[in-house]
Formats: sequence, structure tokens, C-alpha cells
Amino acid sequence: MKTDAIFYELFKEFPDIFFELINKPQTNANIYEFTTPEIKQRSFRLDGVFSTLENFFNEPIYFV
Repeated sequence: MKTDAIFYELFKEFPDIFFELINKPQTNANIYEFTTPEIKQRSFRLDGVFSTLENFFNEPIYFV
């Protein structure tokens, strides 16, 4: 997420903001980890992913 560094920093530091934006403010942001994975395929990069921590596999994953 090099081109959107401000969003990266906001979501990394304040993940609650993302869930408010998608109208799910009641979501427990503490069970999510925000990352910016790069998929090996001629540098295909995702801007951001909120994936659940290991023990919360039944919760949805959000692609930003």
C-alpha cells in the first residue's frame, strides 16, 4: 500500500475506523490483524487485508 500510506497507517493504528466505514462498528477489531500481503505473480499486491487471528477462524476476512 505504498501509494495509500495514510490509509495503511490509519488502519494499522486504528482498525476500528475500517469497521465503522463498512457500517459494522460492533465488530471486535482486536481479533483482526491488518496486513498488506504481496502475491507472487508479477508483483500482484493487495492494498490491505484484515484477517482474523488464529483462534477466530469463523469470522470473515476483509480485503481493503
